[in-house]
Amino acid sequence: MSDQTVRERFWELPLADLTSKEWELLCDGCARCCLKKLQDEDAARLVYTRVVCRYLDQQKCSCTAYRRRNELVPDCLVLDMSVLQASVDWIPDTCAYKLRYQNQPLPAWHPLLSGSRDHMQAQGIAVTGRVISEDYVHDDGLEEHVIRWVRA
Repeated sequence: MSDQTVRERFWELPLADLTSKEWELLCDGCARCCLKKLQDEDAARLVYTRVVCRYLDQQKCSCTAYRRRNELVPDCLVLDMSVLQASVDWIPDTCAYKLRYQNQPLPAWHPLLSGSRDHMQAQGIAVTGRVISEDYVHDDGLEEHVIRWVRA
């Protein structure tokens, strides 16, 4: 099978069986993974902030430097099966990769099921209109931007 082949209902297959194109298509495009995170040392838990990477196009919820993201932002994770397994604890609970890794179905708002991003927007899943670029926030000020609308 060609790596460019997209099978019907591929999102129901085990993640390890997906082609690279299917893997990319599984992403709902919410950009929650682009939110800056902080480790709460006292509670030993991860918290999300409303601060996003400078390369995020906030309206489209897409990376403007996608092909070079790991070069430009060395701590940006290129998500694959090994990274997913090691990072599942901090990945947002709405993430299709996390849901499928945990053998859960995609939510009805997911663009692969609903046919558009409109349902995802209506559910408040995408970060559009709710975030600020890291260009405008000093690293010492991240704590002032902690949010509670994303959970791991």
